[in-house]
Amino acid sequence: MLDLNFVRDNLPLVEEKLRQRGMDPGEVLKHFQEVDTQRRHAITQAETAKARRHRASEEIGKLKKSGQDATAQISDTKELREQIQQLERVAAELETRLQQILVGIPNLPHQTVPAGKTSEDNVEVRRWGAPPSFDFTPKPHWELGEQLGILDLERATKLSGARFAVYWDLGAKLERALANFMLDLHTREHGYTEVLPPYLVNSDSMYGTGQLPKFASDLFRVPHGEKDLWLIPTAEVPVTNLYRDEVLEASRLPVSLTAYTPCFRSEAGSYGKDVRGIIRQHQFQKVELVKFARPETSYEQLEKLTHDAEEVLQKLGLHYRVVALCTGDLGFSAAKTYDIEVWLPGQEVFREISSCSNFESFQARRANIRYGPEGKNKTEFVHTLNGSGLAIGRTWVAMVENFQQADGSVVIPEALQPSMGTDRIKPKKF
Repeated sequence: MLDLNFVRDNLPLVEEKLRQRGMDPGEVLKHFQEVDTQRRHAITQAETAKARRHRASEEIGKLKKSGQDATAQISDTKELREQIQQLERVAAELETRLQQILVGIPNLPHQTVPAGKTSEDNVEVRRWGAPPSFDFTPKPHWELGEQLGILDLERATKLSGARFAVYWDLGAKLERALANFMLDLHTREHGYTEVLPPYLVNSDSMYGTGQLPKFASDLFRVPHGEKDLWLIPTAEVPVTNLYRDEVLEASRLPVSLTAYTPCFRSEAGSYGKDVRGIIRQHQFQKVELVKFARPETSYEQLEKLTHDAEEVLQKLGLHYRVVALCTGDLGFSAAKTYDIEVWLPGQEVFREISSCSNFESFQARRANIRYGPEGKNKTEFVHTLNGSGLAIGRTWVAMVENFQQADGSVVIPEALQPSMGTDRIKPKKF
């Protein structure tokens, strides 16, 4: 969420940044100035009435002390009390409207974000490696997975419906090996601390990272008595909210955390996209990277986080590219995002495998996560960052498609062979 005073004092800038995102400022801001002015006026009137009532109360005390009649003044204070209560109700209603407007305003793109309207305007930053060459026509992962007996979409549909998957034998083991490989890399070499959070969170947690109220239709809600709980769409939600309503010591920053969790998404509005295979699932597993940083170092930390995620692909020998998202393709809470896209030869396309974002103080303000800068009496909001390190299902897909062989087998990268117990996946039926 943006700071109220910032929006009020920089309204033309906010409107321009919204236009850069391809949004109508009038629709997003929804009479912000009018509501803000009315609210401030109601508060001023209430404070003025309170001052009058205070003076009247003092006068009543003096009159009573001297034995004089204070009936008129007492009547005035009653009227003032009713007037104050009414003005405070009006101010509270306007405050609610103002907060509704503020929570609907997306983060403002950083000055380094390329201008553009759609993903077609995203800017490629770099590439690593080269696509594999085949002397046969490479197959997509859904065909390979079925032929190898490691991916079962038909039985998953029987169990749960569309957009779920069952992994068998070495297919399941490959998911587990990838998760361990990523966690070990990030904790042992990149300095992250591993955390295992709950997979169900409350509404405050979803609000803190920006999923609620705007994206409720993309989430799985689990009513629980008088509470609403939500299945997490990403470990970003519980891990970021670990420090909700807390003040971090400046000496601890940056705090770098990693977590392996399942993720649950309703994929509302995305039916018809990536319907084949396991690119877009209701449930998938992911290793997440989350950082809490000082404002002056957060963009340096974004570069580091992105490189940490890239190293997973480098160690696995997978060809990828990094693109900077343009203003029109930026997520609601992000100020800047790099997407890492891995090459999938079976589909002849780059697919996003990680989004690495700096949210600046946008999430921290919603979740009230602060730190105490040295030499200052006031606390300030931290900057939060996160990225996939990586999406395990899509890494699984990339490995199966990139390392497929003419005989139908899939070669296991050397980095995973010890945990897999083999150097190759061969066809097997269950």
